[in-house]
Amino acid sequence: MRRITGMAKEVTLIEMKSAMDSQIGEECNGHSHNNSIEDGGTQLPGHTETDRLQQNKDTVFFRDGVRRIDFILSYLDDKDGEKKQERRREFEANLKKAGLELEAEDKSDSDDLKTYFLKIHAPWEVLATYADVLKIKVPFKESDIPHGQDVPLEWLSRPFRLPEKVMRPQPDYFTSPFDKDKIDFFLIKNQDTFFPPSTRNRIVYYILSRCPYYKEDRKETDKKGIKRLLNNGTYTSAFPLHDCRYWERNTNEQCESERYHLYKNWARFLCFYKEQPLNLIRKYYGEKIGIYFAWLGFYTEMLFFAAVMGVICFTYGVLSYDDNLTSKEICDPSIGGSVVMCPLCDKKCSYWKLNSTCLSSWQSHLFDNEGTVFFAMFMGIWVTLFLEFWKRRQAQLEYEWDLVDFEEEQQQLQIRPEFETKCTDQKLNRITQEMEPYLPLPKKCGRFCLSGVTVLFWMLLIVACITGVIVYRLAVYAAFASIMKDSPTKKIHLVGSLITPQLATSVTASFINFVIIMILNFFYERVAIWITDMEIPKTHLEYENKLTMKMFLFQFVNYYSSCFYVAFFKGKFVGYPGNYTYMFGKYSRLRNEECDPGGCLIELTTQLVIVMTGKQVCGNIQEALLPLLRNWWCSRKARKDQYSRWEQDHDLQNFSQLGLFYEYLEMVIQFGFITLFVASFPLAPLLALCNNILEVRVDAWKFTTQFRRPVAAKAHNIGAWQEILNVVAILSVVTNAFIMAFTSDMIPRLVYLYAYHPGSEATMSGYINNSLSVYDISQIPLLSTPEEGAIPAWFNSSFITTCRYRDYRYPPGHQRQYSHTMQFWHILAAKLAFIIIMEHVVFVVKFFVAWLIPDVPSEVKARIKRERYLIQEYLHNYEVEKLKIQLSQSFIIEPKPEVCTATDKHDVLS
Repeated sequence: MRRITGMAKEVTLIEMKSAMDSQIGEECNGHSHNNSIEDGGTQLPGHTETDRLQQNKDTVFFRDGVRRIDFILSYLDDKDGEKKQERRREFEANLKKAGLELEAEDKSDSDDLKTYFLKIHAPWEVLATYADVLKIKVPFKESDIPHGQDVPLEWLSRPFRLPEKVMRPQPDYFTSPFDKDKIDFFLIKNQDTFFPPSTRNRIVYYILSRCPYYKEDRKETDKKGIKRLLNNGTYTSAFPLHDCRYWERNTNEQCESERYHLYKNWARFLCFYKEQPLNLIRKYYGEKIGIYFAWLGFYTEMLFFAAVMGVICFTYGVLSYDDNLTSKEICDPSIGGSVVMCPLCDKKCSYWKLNSTCLSSWQSHLFDNEGTVFFAMFMGIWVTLFLEFWKRRQAQLEYEWDLVDFEEEQQQLQIRPEFETKCTDQKLNRITQEMEPYLPLPKKCGRFCLSGVTVLFWMLLIVACITGVIVYRLAVYAAFASIMKDSPTKKIHLVGSLITPQLATSVTASFINFVIIMILNFFYERVAIWITDMEIPKTHLEYENKLTMKMFLFQFVNYYSSCFYVAFFKGKFVGYPGNYTYMFGKYSRLRNEECDPGGCLIELTTQLVIVMTGKQVCGNIQEALLPLLRNWWCSRKARKDQYSRWEQDHDLQNFSQLGLFYEYLEMVIQFGFITLFVASFPLAPLLALCNNILEVRVDAWKFTTQFRRPVAAKAHNIGAWQEILNVVAILSVVTNAFIMAFTSDMIPRLVYLYAYHPGSEATMSGYINNSLSVYDISQIPLLSTPEEGAIPAWFNSSFITTCRYRDYRYPPGHQRQYSHTMQFWHILAAKLAFIIIMEHVVFVVKFFVAWLIPDVPSEVKARIKRERYLIQEYLHNYEVEKLKIQLSQSFIIEPKPEVCTATDKHDVLS
């Protein structure tokens, strides 16, 4: 293995040398573990004590080879060395008073000759005490409840399964909160291995978070916790250790080598078709990370069904491509080529022929067809099925991972140290009858108001940026129109007639909007964290939920506002020639945008594809490609010498407390794209599925190889994200109904087909002519009249006296000229009726499915009840047996008196 120097926090250790290097490393590890115990270890001939300890560097034990390293602290000597040294001295002294055992590594033994490492071990007494305080559930009897019955045709799923030892790294147990006074009640075979490493590092971090670093004679409540020491630079890092290198097992039999199994069976991309070892993930990283990967895997599985249906609908659009009479009429030189359209902007834009939009009309048909209506309704039902089945899966995990009663523990026990430090006021807790810190109502209201004003300001900033992009679209469209006024092929030879002013404007505006989104995201993260810190939430759960709501609100407006504009505002408030609507008033000369004769749906598709795909590509580059490039670059400067386990992990990237937050946020934003606007792009679930298959393995690879081992944390669900998904699911039904009604051309075509077609046979012939109104060119105001240089050569004012525009209005000369026709109101009524019918149908099905599918499977309910019954029974029998033993011992120790009164008998029985 190669040694990477410098670049702490940036460099990751994933370089493997040849098989020879690996063999040498294993031999070194083997010698070191054989001689790890200082007392009683056999000294090899020709080896000094220093050599023996040097070989023992890649280990997770103290120098004695017995006490396990539960946590590592590192620090450097710098200019403020005396002040920081005093803090460290007081902090470490208080850690020893708390019962922890410490062992230091001098900077001369580190590779950079600058970093000190402090190893922390929690002995049994400390673990037992805090396990009792934290009510950590531990096994007391092996479970006798059988697993689910064998699945029929199990051999079909065998290629996707992992070995049973990996899927179930430990047997199922009945568990109960640890009680230090009932140690003999629990299955304690070995005190050193009774608490797994994830539980040990969780207990140690709990102590570190609350340990003060002030002197006994000076009670300074704010000087408390490892987090403040990390912020002020007293310590540079604090982390638990991985159990081994990820590409090879640990040669010490006392180590589980779980990291190796995770990398081999989970983190490699070649395992993309395999199931995830969720129990092993939970055992190694904790329940919080395990829940995330369980949700991500389930979401990816459900995306498969949505992707299949989306491909079917897209295929239908392709197969019905030749039957699209509307596009044929637009492209026909005798029909579309003879229709002269009114200018789309003032002065710079000229008259144009309808057949110039031939390509965009064919493209629109691929996504705007009869199958799209069915797919929009299907996705409304799919969202409900996804959320309901996830609740069942989550309930099953809660039972299997002993998280059924966790919420109360979370609220009562995991108070944030920052809350305890900053809230100096005390009040009596009615439940515990103990004094606890609290934030007075006036202070809470003030902080809440400041938070609300800040959130509102940043949301208005987003709206301002989107408005700027809209202004860009309006201003640049005229420029593109003047460049391409004759024929695109004469100006742009590479792509020829594929580019139109509408397409050029839409694509460039989408890219600019995406760049603005990425820039604003950089600031949103810091603003949201600052606001949440200012509110001083009481518990970690409350902190994460508040931050989640703020960040999602920011991201929702940031990512989706441009799509909402194209879907629901563009082309809806245009007016008509002679009475156009302007964005900032008539004198701004920025006319509101119009849609193509084929509708705005293709522009919404373009916007969605660019933003969604761009976000996924940038995310994958940031998560996978950049670390790989960094590893390759750093490996060129690496050395070959072996170095300690704590140095290897120190050079990995730190996994912050909000690490999972960004992973959830990325997936929930994607969930919004594939549900809110899926009617415009049925292939969106397929893109999401391909991305998520890669995302699962990339995240697994990052956790296993790139990050330090995070502190294990408990969570019984996905938190506030569950409510956000429910809101998005309900909103998606409304948005897709409005997209089909107002953005798509489906309703106007159906109204024409069944009510306004002139012939006896219902066909779409003549639809284009019916959907375009007529305007007298001589009545166009001077401000809107095209300039002389903008008028194309084919335009002859002597023969062409009228132009067409997309609307349903009476022609010039009619007594109600330029007012809406009755067909317009019929179409509007049909659109509103479609929205009402579609929403009610989907919502009725959603609520029926939600009622039909219980949140907790009946089997899980039965198992929970049986386990609680057995726990009570075993506890009762344990207490009875314990009482019998006490009584028998009392009779043996105290001789039985010859005369026993009734009062004595009562005392004994008591």
